[in-house]
Amino acid sequence: MSEAKKYPTPVTNPETAAFWDAAKEGRFMIKRCTACGEAHYFPRSICPFCYSDKTVWEQASGEGTIYTYSLMRKSPTGPYAIGYVTLKEGPSVQTNFVDCDLEKLKIGQKVKVVFKATDGAPLPFFTMA
Repeated sequence: MSEAKKYPTPVTNPETAAFWDAAKEGRFMIKRCTACGEAHYFPRSICPFCYSDKTVWEQASGEGTIYTYSLMRKSPTGPYAIGYVTLKEGPSVQTNFVDCDLEKLKIGQKVKVVFKATDGAPLPFFTMA
């Protein structure tokens, strides 16, 4: 019987604490700039579009589409896939794809966020919707 995959514990800091606290509740958060209206991920206090510090937390739907991906078939830990997901809210997220048949992934496919346990806050990944 194989052991369950162990994921690394995320490093938190005061700027991202709200993100990790929400993840513990199964909520996926992004930031939105109130100066220019753009949503962004990874959440940070300065808007990457207009450089304003007027940003607020917003709960994302956790739904998106695969923009691009790479499937690594040969790895010491077994096959895995990484890629970018464009969230319904607009930002793109670099992620791993889990809990699905990696051979069936395709660009434009609908996916949803799933959280995987760590020794700290859970990590967000994506799987087929």
